[in-house]
Amino acid sequence: MNNLKILQKYIETKYRTGLKTEEQLRNFQNARITKHMQFVLQHSVFYKNMYQPYMNEVSSQQWEQLPIIDKKIMMEHFDSLNTAGITKEQAFQVAFEAERTRNFSPTIHNITIGLSSGTSGNRGLFLVSKEERYLWAGSILAKVLPASILNKQKIAFFLRANSNLYETTKNKRISFHFFDLLDYFETHIKRLNEIRPTILIAPPSMLRKIAEWKEEGHIHIAPKKVISVAEVLEDLDKEYMQSVFGQVVHQIYQCTEGFLATTCKQGTLHMNEDLVYIDKEYVDKGRGVFIPIITDFSRKTQPIVRYRLNDLLIEKKQPCSCGSPFLALERIDGRCDDVFIGREKTTAKEISLFPDFIRRAVMLAAADIEEFKVIQHPNLFIEVKLKIKRDDNRLSIENAVGEELYRLWRDAGCEKPTIFYSEYAILPSEKKLKRIERILS
Repeated sequence: MNNLKILQKYIETKYRTGLKTEEQLRNFQNARITKHMQFVLQHSVFYKNMYQPYMNEVSSQQWEQLPIIDKKIMMEHFDSLNTAGITKEQAFQVAFEAERTRNFSPTIHNITIGLSSGTSGNRGLFLVSKEERYLWAGSILAKVLPASILNKQKIAFFLRANSNLYETTKNKRISFHFFDLLDYFETHIKRLNEIRPTILIAPPSMLRKIAEWKEEGHIHIAPKKVISVAEVLEDLDKEYMQSVFGQVVHQIYQCTEGFLATTCKQGTLHMNEDLVYIDKEYVDKGRGVFIPIITDFSRKTQPIVRYRLNDLLIEKKQPCSCGSPFLALERIDGRCDDVFIGREKTTAKEISLFPDFIRRAVMLAAADIEEFKVIQHPNLFIEVKLKIKRDDNRLSIENAVGEELYRLWRDAGCEKPTIFYSEYAILPSEKKLKRIERILS
């Protein structure tokens, strides 16, 4: 590991003094994007061809006028989009072999190959060079460590797959311990008690399980920082975990396309606008619900320019008290694919019901709900799974949840949905937990 490069990026990120106002931030972003575009247009055949009719917009820094791509387009043009000369076939071969053997160290020409989990319906690939790994490590350490980089830390990291990207954070003072979500719970409990991590990073479904083990006395750990990743952090889970760990549960918003957001000391999620430029495609401007279109001006191996994600974010109405000019989020609402559909009573027109409406309806129904999952099936039937504190009042709680959901559909002018209930038997696994999910087919 190149400690000097990581340290340089750590210092640059943590002690950047020139980004105090939105104007300073926009000037900084425009300068970085302008320089980045020069590289992209020279080295990526895909972008060079696509942007040929848009050179006036590029020269005048009208980034919002440039065409938008998404995962489907990126994967279709993978070979000509990346600048490392790696084909999609080569990358998938290495990535699938890593998944099969659980050995995530192999690279192609020192380029790390990663495979996304495919929650959006199609699996994606990401490529990261050694240089980009150092820059990522410095950035994430600056934004995540609870103390100086000189302090010793033991990081326990639970995820579906390890990566050279994560291993880059290791050094003499920081030990990194990967926990494979496919391992047995008994193995996790034993290793947690042996390692006693100072930083705990995991999907919220796994964090909740760890909190339960701590509450039940199976593990004896006192991490200095707890960080949620990979799944939507629901208020229900956050409140429980904060009560067990006795601290704010922080978040990292990262995906195949980049290191997008982290929480500040106040626990507010801020977009990492010193690393990525964000355009907003509003879905509901009044509520601040938008789809992010991102440009990562630090990724050269696999350039991400004007890339439309499949996520729904809700912007915070009031500025965060931390004073950061970076965009503050109220929450990550979920996937665009998980917006429920109602039928308008008179015209049968489709009406969108956002995940936030669904979770609010469930949480308003009863205080005894510990965990839940709501699924809309292709026939628009609604399946509800509830884990409650006392099973003797299950029927009344199910009725209360049904009434809240019926009210939501009624207030939206939609036909009454068909609701049925099933057993809640969901455990942390390699598949991301979505508490609000619409099954498309």
